[in-house]
Amino acid sequence: MKLIKKLAVVVSSVLTLGVVGANADLLDKILEKGKVKCGVVLDFPPMGYRDAKNKPAGFDVEYCKDLAKALDVELELKSMTFAQRIPALNSGKVDVVIGSTSDTLERAKSAGFTMPYFVFKLQAMFKKGSNIKTFEDLKGKKVTAALSTTPETEFLKNAKKLGWDTSDYFSSKSENDTHLALLQGKADAIITTDTTISELLKLDKFKDYVAGPYVPNYDDFVSIITKRDEYGFINYLNLFVHQQVRSGRYAEVYKKIYGDAPIRDLTVHGIYY
Repeated sequence: MKLIKKLAVVVSSVLTLGVVGANADLLDKILEKGKVKCGVVLDFPPMGYRDAKNKPAGFDVEYCKDLAKALDVELELKSMTFAQRIPALNSGKVDVVIGSTSDTLERAKSAGFTMPYFVFKLQAMFKKGSNIKTFEDLKGKKVTAALSTTPETEFLKNAKKLGWDTSDYFSSKSENDTHLALLQGKADAIITTDTTISELLKLDKFKDYVAGPYVPNYDDFVSIITKRDEYGFINYLNLFVHQQVRSGRYAEVYKKIYGDAPIRDLTVHGIYY
């Protein structure tokens, strides 16, 4: 009889652990395993890139490090292209992506978004002497942007609105491929973020290029993403973003990456902390 009672206790304990395990959300699992797998895009300077020692660096990389520190777990960085961000999440290759992901309603059908942690302007870049002064001057030009990005969708949306023939437009597989297409003359102009263009123009190989007009009427808010149904982790990530600003860490990382450039005050864009 005593043996039966002991077995009953053991079985009950195992079943209880099984229920807890089944109900554990991603936040619990990360804390339990002591590691967070954070996806970043490393061909998108200065948000993500490789430094002179080939080590991951940039604003998004700093935020991945800060998240791991806040969770008190080990960080595993996973490099990916823009197009790989949501598939990597949903396949379980990463737990979270801090990869300058624009907060579109379409993407929110496939991933869970936090409150925005950064904001960009979308801008054109082309060779000097291209005689492009306004967005409308891009009509008929060979333009490219990285596949599955907001620069691509917003350019095409505006082109359609203006009634342009976009047969000369083409998608590039990655952000690096857009830069290469411009340098090789395969594209007359690229569309990317203003911050990326500022960084590219510091490089000697882009000395003959200039920043051009902005994509009209668009502020590109970007968020941290995780699986759509991980509500507990999304809540945690929202508080993480909130506290990065409140603690002054957002301003600290901004200064580290962007130097003395005027800080992008998220509060003036309607995000209240």
